Formats: sequence, C-alpha cells, structure tokens
Amino acid sequence: MSDCCVFAGQGAQVPGMGKDFAEADAEVMALFDKANAVLGFDLKKVCFEGPAEELTKSNICQPAIFVTSYAAYLTLQKKRSTPFAAAAGLSLGEWGALCAAGVLDFDSTLKVLEARGRYMQEACEATPSGMIAIVGASPAQLDELCAKTGCTPANINSAAQVVLSGDKDQIAAAATTAKELGIKRAIPLATAGAFHSKFMMPAREKLAPVLDGITFSAPKIPVISNVTGKAHSSDPGEIKAVMLRQVTETTRWADDIAAAKELSCDRFIEFGPGKVLSGLIKKIDVALTTLNVADMASLDATIAALG
Repeated sequence: MSDCCVFAGQGAQVPGMGKDFAEADAEVMALFDKANAVLGFDLKKVCFEGPAEELTKSNICQPAIFVTSYAAYLTLQKKRSTPFAAAAGLSLGEWGALCAAGVLDFDSTLKVLEARGRYMQEACEATPSGMIAIVGASPAQLDELCAKTGCTPANINSAAQVVLSGDKDQIAAAATTAKELGIKRAIPLATAGAFHSKFMMPAREKLAPVLDGITFSAPKIPVISNVTGKAHSSDPGEIKAVMLRQVTETTRWADDIAAAKELSCDRFIEFGPGKVLSGLIKKIDVALTTLNVADMASLDATIAALG
C-alpha cells in the first residue's frame, strides 16, 4: 500500500485537542510552548481547555488545528516511521501538508496561519456572509442553483456534496431554491463567513505581503493543491502564488483524492481533530482505506492497522 497523509481543515476544532499527545511526550509539549512563544498568546491553553467560542475564531482556530495536526503527525512518525507518497489537506490543512513536506518550517507555517485566520475573520466581520452544504444535487441542478441565487462553489468535497458561499441573502435563497429544484438536502453551515469566495479578497490582499516575507522550498514529496486538484510544482514561487489564490478560490477535494490515486495512494491517514476528511474520502471512493490520528487512542489503532 502507498500512503497519503492528509491534514484537517477548519471546523474540526474541539476543546482538549492535542492535550494527550502533549502529556505523553515532552517534545510535543515543547511544540505547543513554542507555538505560544511564536504567536504571543496562550494557544496551548485554548487547545487544551477551550472555551469552544474562543477556539472557533479563525485567527485562533487555524494555528490551533495546524499545531494539533502537526503534533499528531510527529507523534506517529516517532512511534512508527511511516513514509508517505503524497500529502494533502483541506483549506488550512494544505498548509500542514506543505509543512510536513518541508516547503515551510513550523514557525513560518504558524505565522502564516495566524495572519491568514485573522485576515479571514476581519473579512467575515466586514460583510455578513455564509456557506451552505448542498447534498445530492446533479451538476445541472447545481448550475441552476448558483445562477438563480448568485452563490458560488467554495468546496467540491465529492460528487454528492458541494459547499456554496454567498452573502446572507444568497445563502437564505439557496436553502429555499434547493427545495424548489428537488435537491436532496441544503444545510446552512455555522461558519464565520463565505470562505473560498470573492468575499475573502481583502484577506488575500493582506496575506500577500506576509507570504512575500516567508521562505518556501521545493516539496520533498508531492503536495496536492486544493486550487488545481493536482500536485504543486517544485517551484517555491509558484507554490506561494497558488496558496494565495487558495484564499478566494474553490477547493477541489474530490480532484485531490483522484490525484493522490494517480500517485498510487490507496491508504489515507488523517491527522488532526475529527474524521471529516476520512468520511469525505470514503464518499469519493469506498474502496480506499482511511485511518486517522486525532488522539492517543486513534494513534494506537492506526499503528495496529499499519502493522
């Protein structure tokens, strides 16, 4: 089997995440302490104790999920060194994949995600907007829904599930119009705003100079891009440009998994809180094997499964 490591995205956060990894390993605890020093606030306390409302803020949530996911990745590698044929992640998770592949170091990834989260939160607060998950729509129904409401695809998670972004009125219209079109389900999501859409353009513009100050390197293993649905090039400048586009453009998770399969990956190990990506991968192709490392219990189960 060839393995692909995948990193959780925003929405997976839960108070207590990363705590048992840190308590079991002084090196992981030091990673959280380092994150506190880099960021200038007590990220470790928010991860380990919450409250959930604080953890939900994008400027806290994004670095928090990254540190927890990276801690999970390092813990597995220390206990059972696992070679990966490729790496991927959903939205902020793609930054975790880039870090695991050696494109950025830990400190730089942390700085990028704090700024990215802060600017995205500011964009959300500037314009009331939201997201809605559309389940079971045909391509024609989806096109008609977008045409009638003005919503745009934000996340193409699988053939069965697409998440749309729009302003508050557009999201409300999408819920009503989906019923009229006979679409199976339309579920408004509890997000701060319309991610991966034109509403995030102010965040993208503010993030550009931050990325200019960060050193990117060629990836040691292929990292699959949300924007293109294909492996990033080996050109650090091109990776930087595509990651900037990712703030406002559609994430193509279904295409990412297809690209990983083309790289012979048939087993996916998800790092970070929750099992959202594992669930999406199974919806894309039930024949694929999924494992996850969210805490010590799931780590032990994954090590046992790896043999």
